[in-house]
Amino acid sequence: MSKLCNTLRGALMLLLTVSCLPLQAINIIPQPSEVKTLSGTFSLSGATAIIPGKSAGEAKQLQQALQETYGLALSLKPGAQSNFIRLTLNEKLRAALGEEGYQLSVNPSGITIAAAANAGIFYGIQSLRQLITVNDNSYTIPAVAIKDKPRFGWRAFMLDEGRYFKGGETVKRLLDEMALLKMNVFHWHLTDDQGWRIEIKKYPLLTQVGSKRDSTQIGTWNSKNFDGKPHEGFYTQEQIREIIQYAADRHITIVPEIEMPGHSSAAIAAYPWLGTQEQPIKVPGTFGVHYDVFNVTSPRVTGFLQDVLNEVSALFPSKVIHIGGDEVKYDQWKADGGVKSYMETHKLASPADLQISFTNSISVYLAKKGRRMAGWNEIMGSKLHEFTDTKDVAATEKLAPGTIVQFWKGELNLITDAVSKGYDVINSYHAATYLDYDYNSISLEKAYSFDPIPAGLDPKYHAKILGSGCQMWGEWIPDVKAMNNLVFPRLAAYAEDGWTLAANKDYSRFQQALAFFYARWDKEGINYKK
Repeated sequence: MSKLCNTLRGALMLLLTVSCLPLQAINIIPQPSEVKTLSGTFSLSGATAIIPGKSAGEAKQLQQALQETYGLALSLKPGAQSNFIRLTLNEKLRAALGEEGYQLSVNPSGITIAAAANAGIFYGIQSLRQLITVNDNSYTIPAVAIKDKPRFGWRAFMLDEGRYFKGGETVKRLLDEMALLKMNVFHWHLTDDQGWRIEIKKYPLLTQVGSKRDSTQIGTWNSKNFDGKPHEGFYTQEQIREIIQYAADRHITIVPEIEMPGHSSAAIAAYPWLGTQEQPIKVPGTFGVHYDVFNVTSPRVTGFLQDVLNEVSALFPSKVIHIGGDEVKYDQWKADGGVKSYMETHKLASPADLQISFTNSISVYLAKKGRRMAGWNEIMGSKLHEFTDTKDVAATEKLAPGTIVQFWKGELNLITDAVSKGYDVINSYHAATYLDYDYNSISLEKAYSFDPIPAGLDPKYHAKILGSGCQMWGEWIPDVKAMNNLVFPRLAAYAEDGWTLAANKDYSRFQQALAFFYARWDKEGINYKK
């Protein structure tokens, strides 16, 4: 009996020791919430079986990834008893881990990924992929217990194709890298002054005319030089459906952005009656903020925008539709007699009031379709730009409830102003998250240090911060190689900003974990900043 007691006492002490170990770091990006490294390894081989459970799509993606990366042809065997990777849905995990959290358990006999939903299974697979060590022709995975879930529900990357069309294959490669990094929102900027990139069947000239320009400004913002080369491109609705499905398979929601009322020159070039002057213009090849804006006081124009949103809503399952709303020059509205009369009739004291009133009408329209409207933070009415007069942005109109404000410019107290008024906020502060800024402006370490919750924000408002976005604006990024050099490796830093608890972040560890991605990007031929 004494021997048995000693054995039990020893086992209990071991259990207490293990359970009291501090959380450990591991080379996974983004760093998980809880990690415990254990003894032993799992040997991965072509004889390893994948047990799909109710996660057939995720199992097939794991199978494909291991085949493509390592040449291992794993079979799907529901009844495997050992040497397996088991995918298990467990509704009981939802309370602790939500839709996207997961548990990953690796021991020498097998691997189990458990989650409440298939999104969590998918993210557990992405962590597993990063744990594989290659030694000659053998593949091992260290024994580990991981419990993980994201800090924020909105972890976005934005691609601007209004300026330069990149094409479906480029988008798919970006989606692949986002998925591996557990990013879940692809913000697709599809229209701007320099190009309209989405087919709208009711208005074919949007792409026949609006997707093409004769030449493009090169050099700097004030340059008078042009490349003399025509540029064009757009997505058919069928192509968009394919990309939406590709993203959905990787648990990424695509949020389309259709700019209004500014950044609308390409649309006005296609249909001049959309502007206040109703005069023909060309799709501009110069960048910066343009003069032409939609005449939002015209029922014909608002009808056009509703028609466009009808087709956009029919295409995109996303519950959020982005309408831009940034950098609107009010000059045309101020100079137009019809607009002035409309503002007097509707008791709108300033151009900002007119914009907010218009924005609210779009918000209401989208709400009837079960969607939420998002816009850049100018939609609240505040002076952010030197080209606007203070009196023109003095707004008394209130933004519609339910609107999502994407903060990008201005004093950080504007975030407090938005959340205190009940609005949800996506933090995309330009000085910390703009990928078109070079590494001198935003170094990898600076990108990694970004916290979507601004310093000093009252904790009672923290839940109003949905998450963050990093933005690849395209004005001076004509080709994919130049784009990738700016996106990678900073995309990995932003992924960790959105997923990992601030207390678990460590830049030195993050740099070590990047080795997996550098090797991957080298193999994939993805250019990155070394």
